[in-house]
Amino acid sequence: MNRNTQVETGYQECPSRAAHEIEHGKKLARGDPETIWGWGSPAGRVRAQRRAQLIAGGAQLRPGVRALEIGCGTGLFTEMFAATGADLVAVDISAELLAKARARNLPPNQVIFLEKRFEDCGVDGPFDAVIGSSVLHHLHIEFALDRICDLLKPGGQISFAEPNMLNPQVFLERKLPFLRNRFWYISPDETAFVRWSFAVLLKKHGFQDVRIVPFDWVHPAIPAHLIQVMSALGRSLECIPILREFSGSLLIRALRP
Repeated sequence: MNRNTQVETGYQECPSRAAHEIEHGKKLARGDPETIWGWGSPAGRVRAQRRAQLIAGGAQLRPGVRALEIGCGTGLFTEMFAATGADLVAVDISAELLAKARARNLPPNQVIFLEKRFEDCGVDGPFDAVIGSSVLHHLHIEFALDRICDLLKPGGQISFAEPNMLNPQVFLERKLPFLRNRFWYISPDETAFVRWSFAVLLKKHGFQDVRIVPFDWVHPAIPAHLIQVMSALGRSLECIPILREFSGSLLIRALRP
């Protein structure tokens, strides 16, 4: 059985994951998804801008680069990625969230939105880069990494920001059922990653030059008048061994050979 067959078979064995994500998208769309996710507060907007810059930088987005964004949701990050001049194919499984993304009226000659499950995007490749914000932890990761590798050109890059399982809030939300139920922005199947084991997984699936860096200490609930101070403190913490491992997110970069 070749890798593509393994991916397709594996996905068919867990159809509930896709169904859960579609229902979760409907639930989010009934409210304000960006507020629910924490991107709508003053601190959340600062956090989102930095995250978008780091992801775009990791993928070297610029005019002439063609990138696939997985799990674009409401298009919040798509809009920031598009500002680099790169051409984007932005995919999401949720029709309701994509409606909000399309309402941004991004240039149609530069940004294409597709309502598809990620596993169905092979006809749209290959890409110079595959990118996303907080999306890999929603997918069946073994199959997703094989699919990403297949969609990339040789020498293509991945650049993602994902939740860090070693962060206390992330850990508790994912591991304690009563917290998972309380914070309903968490979908039923999502998880988080530990950078060392995820680096091993990326190499297992054929990626090279793997770099995973903990970052992100700006919590969405930080008052506006403390954002500048906490941003500076957070960047300092990201440089301190051991302490940096408890950052909120992981910046993930790697190359397809």
